[in-house]
Amino acid sequence: MSSINQLVDNLENKQLILVGGKGGVGKTTLSSTLAVALAEQNKRVLIISTDPAHSLGDALGCSVGNKIQSIHRNLDALEIDPDAEVNTHIAKIIAQTKQFVHPEMYAEVERQLRSSAQSPGAQEAALLERICREIDQGLDTYDVLIFDTAPTGHTLRLLSLPEAMAAWTQGMLKHDKKSQELAGVLAHLAPKSGKDIDNPMAEPMNLATAEMSERSKGITETLLNRQRLFQRTRRILKDTNSTALLFVLTPEKLPILETERAIKSLLAEKLPVAGLLINRVLPESADGHFLAQRREVERQRLAEIDQIFKKLPRYRVPLQATDIEGVAGLRDLLARSAL
Repeated sequence: MSSINQLVDNLENKQLILVGGKGGVGKTTLSSTLAVALAEQNKRVLIISTDPAHSLGDALGCSVGNKIQSIHRNLDALEIDPDAEVNTHIAKIIAQTKQFVHPEMYAEVERQLRSSAQSPGAQEAALLERICREIDQGLDTYDVLIFDTAPTGHTLRLLSLPEAMAAWTQGMLKHDKKSQELAGVLAHLAPKSGKDIDNPMAEPMNLATAEMSERSKGITETLLNRQRLFQRTRRILKDTNSTALLFVLTPEKLPILETERAIKSLLAEKLPVAGLLINRVLPESADGHFLAQRREVERQRLAEIDQIFKKLPRYRVPLQATDIEGVAGLRDLLARSAL
């Protein structure tokens, strides 16, 4: 069975690493450990957390916020606040939209968009656009981007975003006499009322906008620019040479079941799942009657993991005797895991 140090070696050529897993399995700690290990290989690393619990700063032993900051040599960090992101996202859309609608519609446009901030999926949509931008820009600046996030929900929602964008745009223009002018342009963004999940991510068709009004051209270009951003991200996510999706789980029933469902979903989308980090495995040196019983249950769960995920690389991380605190603690985890 491989260790986390072997995983670090296997990630040597990856530019984008997404780490997911059920809450409480140690995902943030192991994401941070990978970030420290790769930074110490003289790679410029940015670790980004999208977890509303804001635990990245706790793992790194410092304050991390919504702006990129230096944490350690070659290591920067960013903690995206989903609530702040959705507010910024809506405000930006309102500002953009007002450029293209009649002043009499301003109040109605703002009312509709403000109310959409509370709708299901609004936070995910805003967060995903921010993630796409960070990937788009970050790969030009850093050798490695690491996302401490749950890739399952994010990547699946990524497929439905173009439909959502088309929906709010069409609703916004329902009172506009020019709305019919955009009907054909927007149709490809919501095929089969959103039932077709593959087509929304297809390359945008070449749109003839020459005879549109300036307002309609502006809206169309805004949508297409966003669509292209999602498509660039989608291509990067599916590139097995540059991207690795990792899942953290513990040798317990619920994390195993959740991970199994997640990986099936991601593999169905042909996304590059690179392996599992099996965290908090009891070390052989742990003794006592209670731990002997616990080890027997764990042995069964580890056998289940080996059977269910036999086609994926698996990396075991031993349970530590003490809390892992800061960069020094993450370094110690790497050292102890190599023993």
